[in-house]
Amino acid sequence: MTSFQQVHDLLKLFTVFLLSWSQPSLHSLENEWISHDCTSRGNHTYCTKSLKFMRTNTCRESNLIDFKHWDFMSSSVLLKVLPVDAEKRNYVRQVRDAVFSVVRPVPLKYKPSLIAVSSEVLTEILDLKMSGAVSQAFVEFIAGNKILPNSVLLSHRYGGHQFGEWADQLGDGRAVLLGEYTNRHGDGRAVLRSSVREFLVSEAMSHLGVPTSRAAAIVVSNDLVWRDQFYDGHPMQEKAAVVLRLAKSWFRIGSLEILTKNKELDLLKKVVDFVIDEHFPAVANDSRKYLNFFAKVVSMTAELIAKWQSVGFAHGVCNTDNFSLLSITIDYGPFAFLDEYNPDFVPNSSDEEGRYSYKNQPSVGFFNMEKLLQALKPVMEDYRAGEQILLSYADAFNQRFLDIFRQKLGLLNFQTTDEMLIHSFLWMMSVTRADFTMSFRELSEVSIRDVISDRLPSESWALTKLKTHRNWKDWLERYTERLQL
Repeated sequence: MTSFQQVHDLLKLFTVFLLSWSQPSLHSLENEWISHDCTSRGNHTYCTKSLKFMRTNTCRESNLIDFKHWDFMSSSVLLKVLPVDAEKRNYVRQVRDAVFSVVRPVPLKYKPSLIAVSSEVLTEILDLKMSGAVSQAFVEFIAGNKILPNSVLLSHRYGGHQFGEWADQLGDGRAVLLGEYTNRHGDGRAVLRSSVREFLVSEAMSHLGVPTSRAAAIVVSNDLVWRDQFYDGHPMQEKAAVVLRLAKSWFRIGSLEILTKNKELDLLKKVVDFVIDEHFPAVANDSRKYLNFFAKVVSMTAELIAKWQSVGFAHGVCNTDNFSLLSITIDYGPFAFLDEYNPDFVPNSSDEEGRYSYKNQPSVGFFNMEKLLQALKPVMEDYRAGEQILLSYADAFNQRFLDIFRQKLGLLNFQTTDEMLIHSFLWMMSVTRADFTMSFRELSEVSIRDVISDRLPSESWALTKLKTHRNWKDWLERYTERLQL
């Protein structure tokens, strides 16, 4: 069963402006608590652009649009291909033979305030002038009170395996797809705390080179919702907030699983064909396009998780309904970054068995790819070939993992001994509980001669901890020899 409530998703930070004010002219923020989901194809953003696109697209001020003249595409690519539920009422129900259901944002009762915007997202992705970000109309748009003429207000139906078990129909919950934009160059609420976390992490991940959904802005309202932050029986009232976020696509593994499970095979083929045509055009005309599509997703997912591991990121809820078909990081919930290096770290307090611990993420990626293969079985040209592709996941992950960590240690070429060198370093970090990020950073910033002679700067606190391991000198000797190759 799914309740179609809402969340707006649209799509850099680090040049983020943290704006906090209370203007009488700023009107009611959209309800929710939202994250409006947007999607993208080539040049279309239903609402997000790829990292490559964002970094290569430079919008000149003269080409930017004032918000009062800005709108979504006049013709929906999604609705031309994919069916919408005939039931227009919003209530908890099982949905059949449809990919989306029509929804409308629920208005907030109190006046919203804009607290953060990403200048890069607004100008480079949405072609908006920054002056529009402080307008009453823009705040109302994010809040869901202002519906643009070409908006497509939908919630996506999908299923998923949650903590290893099939959960059947799930759906967007509080998320609402707002519309498609062409770039020419629970209670349905989210609280401010989680909204700020999502905004910051999506921007940080993007700048760290990790494929991710993006956040464009946050608004906050005095509407209050009850949340038990630590799940300890002590709920408190928190302010409601809305995140405007974007992604190239919001289709996930669960989007296909629900259709295969329910034997909606014609609709399965439509959705897969749509994803391939829009996002994998290089294989669209192949005689084995579904097999080649699967191969690309396996390879991209292996790389994504290798990048997660390289920055110490733990997602927390790696269910198949949270794994993008485009292999971007979506659905930030109880995520965290490692401080001390603890491979068993679990950021999700409800994950008592540690299924989604930091160290388990690579194997969970394999599990999710296996579920994707099963979902594709009705259309797969050669299922046994698909099984062989699935088995390539481990090698793809290990190769990318070693490539990235080789770079983190400043190793410029390949040597067969690198794997042992890397894993030995990580093992010493785990034993000493040295800081994950700072151990690599400090090693890159100090002279190797000073490290060897034990003349570490006083501020090198991570390496000072790491060098207490009994194997440190032996590792350092091997590392020094390796640097000379």
